[in-house]
Amino acid sequence: MGVFVIFLAAAYGVAVGSLLPRAAYRLSVEPGEPWRKHSGWFGPAPHGGPAWRVAAVTGAVCAVLAVAVGARPELAVFAGLAPVLVLLALVDLAVHRLPDVLTLPLAAACAALLGAAALSPGAAGSWRLALLGGGALGASYLVLFLINPAGMGLGDVKLALALGVALGWYGWGVWAAGAFLGLLYGALYGLGLVLRGRAGRKEGFAFGPFMAAGALTGVLLGGFGA
Repeated sequence: MGVFVIFLAAAYGVAVGSLLPRAAYRLSVEPGEPWRKHSGWFGPAPHGGPAWRVAAVTGAVCAVLAVAVGARPELAVFAGLAPVLVLLALVDLAVHRLPDVLTLPLAAACAALLGAAALSPGAAGSWRLALLGGGALGASYLVLFLINPAGMGLGDVKLALALGVALGWYGWGVWAAGAFLGLLYGALYGLGLVLRGRAGRKEGFAFGPFMAAGALTGVLLGGFGA
């Protein structure tokens, strides 16, 4: 059963991941500009990555979630929504933007679907803590944005709502680990850019992928712990 669930999650990730590059291309525009016209679902990602690589990454993310979470109801939520995070990462890498058309529905969907999962037999988390976690992480990132608007965008704040819901599901320990690791991953990447002379200390970079990576790490830890 476990192997079948992992295979199913990986196959889903690959299938949906193969469609993401063109979606990312359409959404990778500057604020105020219209979405690019649809030109087919297959093609290169906006930053030059081939479609097979995006599909492989998405499949791997869904597979590791299945390994950690197992055949519990929340797996359908985490693996089902994981491709949206990959899509957001592609767009953020391309234009340093996290569109509201993705971040806000993602937060709502994560909260609603985890609420449904909490009612199912075998669920290992808490919907109440998930909602509190979403509000807490969103508020934390809002404070960071108000302190340093140049280093944090409102898109990051809105993404934090969804990530906080996912992390809060397994409790405050997982929430704290995922939130901290997202900041740590981003800080280490930024430090690496500075040390290599590829960016100034105040120059911005796409932070969304690191937030997502931290949340993924936290959810994996929570899944294994549960």
